Amino acid sequence: MKTTRYPKIFITGALGFVGRALAEQYRALGAETCGLDIRADAALNIVAGDVSKPADWQSALNGCDLVIHTAAIVTNNVTREEAWRVNVLGTRRVLDAAIRAGAKRFVHVSSLAAMRLNVEDRADESAPIMPTGNPYVDTKIASEHVVLAAHAKGEMTCTIIRPADIYGPGSRPWTVIPAQMIQKGLFLLPAHGKGIFRAIYIDDLVNGIMLAAERDEGVGQIFILGGEETITCETFFGHYYRMLGKGSPRVMSTTSAIAIAEVGRMIFKLLGKPTELGRGAMEMLSKKNTVSNDKAHRLLGWHPQVDLEEGMRRTEEWLRERKIL
Repeated sequence: MKTTRYPKIFITGALGFVGRALAEQYRALGAETCGLDIRADAALNIVAGDVSKPADWQSALNGCDLVIHTAAIVTNNVTREEAWRVNVLGTRRVLDAAIRAGAKRFVHVSSLAAMRLNVEDRADESAPIMPTGNPYVDTKIASEHVVLAAHAKGEMTCTIIRPADIYGPGSRPWTVIPAQMIQKGLFLLPAHGKGIFRAIYIDDLVNGIMLAAERDEGVGQIFILGGEETITCETFFGHYYRMLGKGSPRVMSTTSAIAIAEVGRMIFKLLGKPTELGRGAMEMLSKKNTVSNDKAHRLLGWHPQVDLEEGMRRTEEWLRERKIL
């Protein structure tokens, strides 16, 4: 993209992985960016606040043309109440602020996790979605309902993005945490490593979000944005093993992986430490179906540009610069 139709953009989760990358790209196009996060950064026009609580942060949206909502609790190990407060109620609070501020467009960054129980291969946005009992998955589904209801009522022009598995420099769930867990010998893969990892490099995701926000064809739509290559988890995470000189990924049956991961989760919980180990992560890494980007191709002209080899080359460079490797 070379231009933007929005002079001023507000981003929630503005200091996070996706929010920061979006702000950098919009500033490069000459737009003014501001946003919200759990801590403030005056240099980047970011205020501190809680998306679920109406407060002074809502006035920061005044004069903004586009609102991109990336803020969320992104973990499988969270209480239902906390996930709902941030992911669902928080989405409604940001919508309320955007409506009052007179913003022209609202883009909600959901997750492909909303389709976790779908077993259809090459599933698209029309596939029925179903709650799983996992708080993260279920609140992502519910947050989409909040946005679609606002759009249907005519309160705000909305678009929903369902990113696949986002990796690259700065990615906590699919870059930093796996590298750290592999170093500690705590990483394992279910489905004997043959689960499908729907990898998308951060730059490709940002480009897709911006196209969905900028083009009229994105109005009222849901878009899946994932990688084009069919990659197994063993192949994807094998790159981190090679970076670390650790050989090959530790693979096992899904039943065994879930049992071990649940024991690990309980141990970390007893120690009062956060962890991504647990049933939710293993279920996610054991999925065998792919998803379709056809709608984004057709309506947005979007196609991923960074393949896995190049994405991992850039990622390794960043990990070594940060002394994580």
